[in-house]
Amino acid sequence: MADLSTTISKDTRKSNQGSSDIKPWIRGFARVGFISRGSVYLLIGALALMAAFGAGGSMSDTSGAFSAVAQAPFGEVLLWIVGFGIIGIVIWSFIEAVKDPGHSDSLMKSAFRRLTHVISGIIYGALSYNAFMIAMHAKSGSGSEQSTSAKLLSQPFGQWIIGIVGAIIIGFALHEMYIAVTGKFTKDFKRHEMSEKEWEAGRKAGRMGIFSRGFVFLFVGYFFTQTAITADPDKTKGLDGALLEIAQQPYGQWILAIVAAGLFLYGVYQILKGKNTHLSMY
Repeated sequence: MADLSTTISKDTRKSNQGSSDIKPWIRGFARVGFISRGSVYLLIGALALMAAFGAGGSMSDTSGAFSAVAQAPFGEVLLWIVGFGIIGIVIWSFIEAVKDPGHSDSLMKSAFRRLTHVISGIIYGALSYNAFMIAMHAKSGSGSEQSTSAKLLSQPFGQWIIGIVGAIIIGFALHEMYIAVTGKFTKDFKRHEMSEKEWEAGRKAGRMGIFSRGFVFLFVGYFFTQTAITADPDKTKGLDGALLEIAQQPYGQWILAIVAAGLFLYGVYQILKGKNTHLSMY
């Protein structure tokens, strides 16, 4: 018991010391970003779950989810809020890329982690941009993966680039599934500040949510590699295409329902993470 108290005390001092390196407004912005990301996944999961049971939803990626929000009362205002909130994730991703809070002894691991933070920042920057564009009626919300792939394929080494992107996505998906199974994601939580119910909710939602998202991204990575092999941009599919592919498999309706519930729980996990995550540079 004394050892546990000592560990928690050390973690608390460590968190407070590390947090002092970051401006309070940046920490606040990052937390809002996590919550905004969670809200997006709540919507994606709910729409996919409705589609699985034929209740009027659709297999929707984030742009499609934003379009659904835009059609709701005060939807455009909500999109502006979500768009600005996601900027918090962008800022935090680039801070992590520069500071590398993991401080791994391995140069390769550190370089890989910094690269993933940069890629994450770019992806969420594009997501924030999509939210703003749809809020301003400048974009319909339809997927553009095929057009992007077609442009890449027309460039020198385009197939290689798409193939590498596919391999990175598959690697990311497998890593997500690994940390979900092992529970390593829980180290991000400030356990000493969480109630027992909140801790259990974050742990269970994170495990199923992260695994489900990894499972879907395996399909996305596979489609990218197929595009690279066949040089056919129509093979490229995003999150919505992956969900549709899952739905077309044997027992696909039930598999999609489970995955959709997982994506919804990933949203719950992100919201809890926004409230309880370590935001420090130790």
